[in-house]
Amino acid sequence: MHGDALACDIAIFGGGGAGLWLLDVLVSRGLRVVLLESGRLGGGQTGCAQGIIHGGFKYTLDGLVPDAAMSVREMPDLWRACLEGRRSPILSGTRVRSEHCYLWRTGSLRSRLGMLGARIGLHTASRRVPVNQRPEALASCPGEVARIAEPVIDPVSFVAELAGRHRRRILLIDEQRGLELVMDSPGRVAAIRLTPGDGGPARTITPGAVVFTAGAGNEQLATMAGVSGIARQQRRPLHMLMARGALPELNGHCVDGARTRLTITTDSDSAGRTVWQIGGRIAEDGVEMDAAALMRHGAEEIRAVLPGVDLGGVEFSSYRIDRAEAASSGTRPDDVSVAREGNVIVAWPTKLALVPRLAERIVGILECPETPPDTDHGVVFEDWPRPEIAQAPWECQAAWTSDV
Repeated sequence: MHGDALACDIAIFGGGGAGLWLLDVLVSRGLRVVLLESGRLGGGQTGCAQGIIHGGFKYTLDGLVPDAAMSVREMPDLWRACLEGRRSPILSGTRVRSEHCYLWRTGSLRSRLGMLGARIGLHTASRRVPVNQRPEALASCPGEVARIAEPVIDPVSFVAELAGRHRRRILLIDEQRGLELVMDSPGRVAAIRLTPGDGGPARTITPGAVVFTAGAGNEQLATMAGVSGIARQQRRPLHMLMARGALPELNGHCVDGARTRLTITTDSDSAGRTVWQIGGRIAEDGVEMDAAALMRHGAEEIRAVLPGVDLGGVEFSSYRIDRAEAASSGTRPDDVSVAREGNVIVAWPTKLALVPRLAERIVGILECPETPPDTDHGVVFEDWPRPEIAQAPWECQAAWTSDV
């Protein structure tokens, strides 16, 4: 795999969780694979995700078991096996923030009914938490608290682990000015031509198949490949809230009836401060708010649902991110989305937890061999630049304020 030309079995576009997981799976089967990324690895939805490996529990708050819950119900066990090194991809270097999440309710009747609905049978284990065993953040909550066996990972370390394992197969590209798809016909990519920004020699990749797992970038890539008809995409925006300071550790969802009022996950920043990432309904409502309004609203919500948490001296910030996924007649797709035309596959995982399910679906479509040959295919364009790993969103925000 040296020189100015490369023949490979699969070329993957997009270095988020979906592309990196697929890369690992395909390489483990002995295939010649290259991954192309135009920005930072994990710099889109993956790096901005809260890291909860959902098992479908929160989707049952109305007492029903929707398709969205069924599609994700096996994911916590699968991810846990990878995190513990019991199955491939091995993710023993991925940092686990928490082995479980909490569900707590507000004091309304709707919320009490919702918590009852959440107990119906999925694979995810749950149990009611007695008042004297609740975490500090939930000690003063008047409502019921449950613990659910949904692990919470650090998405940045997840990306870094897979990327570090396959760095030689990952290339940084200029999608706007340095990428050309050479087509035999619509849906049939004959070659990928890459032009470096430093004026160096162009490189050519001839793939057997091409997989687009670039999130919001899938739309443009599909147009370039002449398969826009199978790549209808929707974007659902979020305005996420963050808080940092003397905050207790908390990972979980506050539920109000059949909706998630807010979701909080906890980490630490590079200065050692506790950081809360706050999503759920608050991030959806926040789309229509500017940053200052969202921070005021968020502080009010936290005081309402976590009466024992002191926000004195706590600083707030926010960031916006779009959830890019296959177009759906409902609010969101219930499952992964995979479509193929010619030698092009366009795929969206819908959520981080479903990344393994997406890879399994793509492997089935590609009809990949089960037994890998004893061959190391070497370095892909050794002198070509490699993308960096994206930082966590709280490391990228300069505007923080405690004036809420």
